[in-house]
Amino acid sequence: MREYDVQEHYDVIVVGAGHAGCEAALAAARMGQKTLLLTINLDMVAFMPCNPSIGGPAKGIVVREIDALGGQMGRNIDATYIQMRMLNTGKGPAVRALRAQADKNEYHRVMKATLEQEPNLTLRQGLADKLIVENGVCQGVITNTGARYHAQAVVLTAGTSSRGKIIIGELMYSSGPNNSLPSIKLSEDLERRGLKLQRFKTGTPPRVNKDSLDFTQMQEQPGDDTPRAFSYETNPQDYLQEQISCWMTYTNENTHQIIRDNLDRAPMFSGIIKGVGPRYCPSIEDKVVRFADKPRHQLFIEPEGKDTQEYYVGDFSTSMPEEIQQKMLHSVAGLEHAQMMRPGYAIEYDIVEPWQLKQTLETKKIKNLYTAGQMNGTSGYEEAAGQGIIAGINAALRVQNKAPFILKRNEAYIGVMIDDLVTKGTNEPYRLLTSRAEYRLILRHDNADLRLTEKGHELGLISDERFAKLQQKQQQIAAEMQRLATTRIKPNQQVNEFLAQQQMPALQDGVIAADFLKRPQVHYQDIINFIGPAATPVPDAVSEQVEISIKYAGYIKKEEAQIAHLKKLEAKKIPDNIDYDAISGLATEALQKLKKINPTTIAQAERISGVNPADISILMVYIQRGRIAKVSDQTQKVND
Repeated sequence: MREYDVQEHYDVIVVGAGHAGCEAALAAARMGQKTLLLTINLDMVAFMPCNPSIGGPAKGIVVREIDALGGQMGRNIDATYIQMRMLNTGKGPAVRALRAQADKNEYHRVMKATLEQEPNLTLRQGLADKLIVENGVCQGVITNTGARYHAQAVVLTAGTSSRGKIIIGELMYSSGPNNSLPSIKLSEDLERRGLKLQRFKTGTPPRVNKDSLDFTQMQEQPGDDTPRAFSYETNPQDYLQEQISCWMTYTNENTHQIIRDNLDRAPMFSGIIKGVGPRYCPSIEDKVVRFADKPRHQLFIEPEGKDTQEYYVGDFSTSMPEEIQQKMLHSVAGLEHAQMMRPGYAIEYDIVEPWQLKQTLETKKIKNLYTAGQMNGTSGYEEAAGQGIIAGINAALRVQNKAPFILKRNEAYIGVMIDDLVTKGTNEPYRLLTSRAEYRLILRHDNADLRLTEKGHELGLISDERFAKLQQKQQQIAAEMQRLATTRIKPNQQVNEFLAQQQMPALQDGVIAADFLKRPQVHYQDIINFIGPAATPVPDAVSEQVEISIKYAGYIKKEEAQIAHLKKLEAKKIPDNIDYDAISGLATEALQKLKKINPTTIAQAERISGVNPADISILMVYIQRGRIAKVSDQTQKVND
């Protein structure tokens, strides 16, 4: 193959147009950089090879964070959903999350149109085979046709196409998701350049024909009547009224017996599959084996769009042989006559072990090379998109010779995810969970704009008009908080009748409205009934913030104190040229992990598995004093 230089030079090149690649390319282009987005197949832009949905616990918060930074995923799903639901409404605000069922073909079409219309962005079909690297700096890519594209920064988002292999029973073949072309030579090039890769596995369930389903045997899961949206820019008046329902059914003992009888043909158990699968989204055969005591598992039957008969059998991921999949389906209530339109499959693929990355998602080994998405070991469209926007931002900032952009654990779920990946690595497909965030009461679905919009504005991804609206909202919240903190509720008949209905004791003396609102049974609207509305109408988004801030003030204050401590540790930088071998007293495991991860701050070092408080104490003394101190001196220094 003869190589040739394309007479087009770019600031940033993004390889792969999945959910990570779309966000990376749009962020770089919107920050003013001439950007090339290369994808194997233009018909697979922002494709959903698995679940046709966006959002859910933790994931939905990430989508809002992407939107608050100026990203596209929230706007795209708001324009293409067929159902919208708020989950966990009966629980506290820290775990509430929005989830939308997508019209998957429309989602792809709208995102592709967005990319095509972005002024600084060129969208092109092409298969990247190699990197152009000179003196340890990535300067572009070479495609399978020999075309050499040059740029100052490159972002790789190859996803499950990386040496992808599809497995259905005994059948195995090289392929990307949904029978697309795999990317083989790029993985080989990365290995030649010293990056360590690992094999992961994920899967998808069969798709069935709507007309062959019996919905009378299933439980309907309708959308919400209350207007919801992921993007803060979406107009509530555009809320879709005629939504398409999802449905719920269950496996049974017959289903489980079919699986058990055919485990010898299950690639997961026969040894065919080598890659590590996702713990939190296991195949149905894995669930039947691991949870043998469970008499049934719930399944969600979900439409894939307005103009298709295909329905997705959620939580029924499988790589069983096709004829066994058919038997499994027919054993389920409502699916007795289901016509399988596409079989489920497993797919193995390469990941870049994420401990090789900086917090910016730049590789430590090759300068100006960034990776994002499932290529970094995550699972899910939302996790991929969250990494994509950070990688795109940092690639653009590198071109602009500006300081990098890093989200901390106390600032965003995106920050939690990236810190987990680069600090701890992952030995299985990583999925974001609310339990991974130690400050989840602060990192809520409802306040992503208050946390991140100013940062997006500083980066040039949020317009002045949108930022002005945020500032107005902040002022309204402050004003209403002040009004409730200075207004007293008197013990009159109306108040005491309300308290009696709530089985609470009557008021004997006046009480500050904010203190009254802290009671579990009392809500903001109740307070307004007693003291009257503000002079300027308070929007629902403002009253929501006021109520949460007041009700959870004590818990929020506790988390803020923890964050203050974290910031002190984050401020303690570890020199780039530190010689861990010269530090006596470190435990062997700590020494190995510190050399491998090469943390940038004491806070990050503290989060590394296998690094204990004693190791941190020794490290801090070494950095602060510039020499190895005696144990007694170390103890004294820590106490100081």
